[in-house]
Amino acid sequence: MNHLWREIGHNPILWLLVLVPVVFLAQAVGPEAHTLLFVLSVLAIVPLATLLSHATESVAAKTGDAVGGLLNATLGNLTELIIALAALRLGQFTLVKASLAGAIVTNTLFMLGASFLLGGLKYHVQDYNRVNARLQTSLLFLATVALIIPSAVASNDVPSKFMQQLSLGLSVVLIITYGLGLVFSLKSHRELFGSSEEGLKEVTWPLNVALVTLGGVTVLVALVSEIFVESVQEAAVTFGMTPAFVGFIVVALVGGAAEMASAFSAARKNRLDLSVGIALGSAAQIALFVAPVLVLLSYAIGPAPMDLQFWSGAVAMVLIATATATIVTNGGRSSWFVGVLMLMVYLILAMTLYLLPPSGQ
Repeated sequence: MNHLWREIGHNPILWLLVLVPVVFLAQAVGPEAHTLLFVLSVLAIVPLATLLSHATESVAAKTGDAVGGLLNATLGNLTELIIALAALRLGQFTLVKASLAGAIVTNTLFMLGASFLLGGLKYHVQDYNRVNARLQTSLLFLATVALIIPSAVASNDVPSKFMQQLSLGLSVVLIITYGLGLVFSLKSHRELFGSSEEGLKEVTWPLNVALVTLGGVTVLVALVSEIFVESVQEAAVTFGMTPAFVGFIVVALVGGAAEMASAFSAARKNRLDLSVGIALGSAAQIALFVAPVLVLLSYAIGPAPMDLQFWSGAVAMVLIATATATIVTNGGRSSWFVGVLMLMVYLILAMTLYLLPPSGQ
């Protein structure tokens, strides 16, 4: 584990790891100090995300960017899944759906756009495998269709049993499609998904150290994120944020901090395939796997079955994010201004949610 301690000693950001036990102590001593817990949990997630970034890059160096991106997306989405399961048990379906839709939009627009911007500020033009980007955006489009259909037919006063049956069927279809997509990209046509850039091959951690770090840090991120979610609603009142903004933007940004650190670091090292794989792969995994699994699990652990009927504003934002990613990634090349354009779309959506009146939430 000398590699891990050496990294902590040389990176000042990782010194913030001392705040991780402080968060747990503060939560035990003063569980009602929501604003303090909110600030501490955000600061604690930053070094955990940085550590997860280094571990993921080490694994990707051994397995390739396609598998590395998938692994990072899976571990990063584990946080969202744990948070959603806690809300699911309490029957807070609105919070679950808002966090899912927000994660899809944030990963697609903010994470990918910021990766293009950060990489473009260092490199004039960056190339990436557009075949992988097309696959992920196609999967996202399929998931968007699955979200549009329940919302579209809901206006016809259909019975709740029909909506549950439709959501159950759509969930099975999405999970099967996601599994077949993995077979296509990692096995039957894996030669199409190689990296298009010659990334900088730096000294990486041994694989066993990287895997242990990935597992341990993922657990810590999940625990700290739970404290964050418990405190964010009360803290939002202090900071003047609407519930819609909190669920769709704040929770998604903090929950995806680990993935973002990996994606941004990879872009700065001219490994844009890894960045694209993390951003779009995470969004696709949430839409085609996490959301359907939550629908299925609601029959076992929820007070009632959850459906896939999202509010129309959320569906529209997911559709906008998917369309933007599809158009932008069609060419397989990026520059800093492409990232700016994606971030501006995200800013428009975030501004709308921040200013949204209570009656429209």
